[in-house]
Amino acid sequence: MFKILKRKQLNDSVVLMVIDAPFIAKKALPGQFIIYRTDETGERIPLTISDYDREKGTITIVCQTVGGSTMKLAALNEGDSILDVVGPLGTATEYGEVKSVAVVGGGVGCAIAFPQAKALFNAGVDVQLIAGFRSKELVILEDEMNAVSTGFHLCTDDGSAGFHGFVTDKLRSLIEGGKHFDLVIAIGPVPMMKFVCKTTEPFGVKTLVSLNPIMIDGTGMCGCCRVTVDGVTRYACVDGPDFDGHKVDFDELMRRNSTYKEEEKAHVCRLTGGVR
Repeated sequence: MFKILKRKQLNDSVVLMVIDAPFIAKKALPGQFIIYRTDETGERIPLTISDYDREKGTITIVCQTVGGSTMKLAALNEGDSILDVVGPLGTATEYGEVKSVAVVGGGVGCAIAFPQAKALFNAGVDVQLIAGFRSKELVILEDEMNAVSTGFHLCTDDGSAGFHGFVTDKLRSLIEGGKHFDLVIAIGPVPMMKFVCKTTEPFGVKTLVSLNPIMIDGTGMCGCCRVTVDGVTRYACVDGPDFDGHKVDFDELMRRNSTYKEEEKAHVCRLTGGVR
């Protein structure tokens, strides 16, 4: 059992939890993830490790409620426990020799962008963090991201906060304005990552993306998380989740991610409030 030490509602559908998990915290690195089950009948759900504290033995996860299993997790409070938390899984991000990096996050993907920016910023790298949301009401972790970036660029689709436009618009304006990047890291909805890659490709800027395919076991055995990278089948759980974005077949990934779209919808009982 893994005790929830802190719970914070970031917006109407996104919750942050700090969990007591000393063995995971001891080895966690940016880019890695966990798989949790709330109870014995729960699904196995992957979530990126948004932060960790080795001394306190804690990890931080951020969850968006989009289906039954995430609704069950979000319903837990401080002091409650999660049945299973397995990790750290996946391969930690490899940055190479970099001096200037743009970290681009979209929506709840900003919770994954945060540890990337934090690690780079603490290593003395110039970090330009571009965070995109549909509107001001959906913004999360603004202060936290601002604290781990040399330049923080908040973007909203409707212009209700920060820059009025998409993250790709801001990224292109920085590059065309003379800003040099050794690396761009993009994390968020698949279409967003696809178009970030289309933005950087003409400029020859290496771009890493963190992929989120359907996943079950997290150890490479089930094959559900397979993605095509440079014409070769790779497994996001063990080969990734980070890949060269210019080589990813994003259209295939989007098709595969929509396979169980109807089944993923949660049903809330009007009588009991239970979720299935």
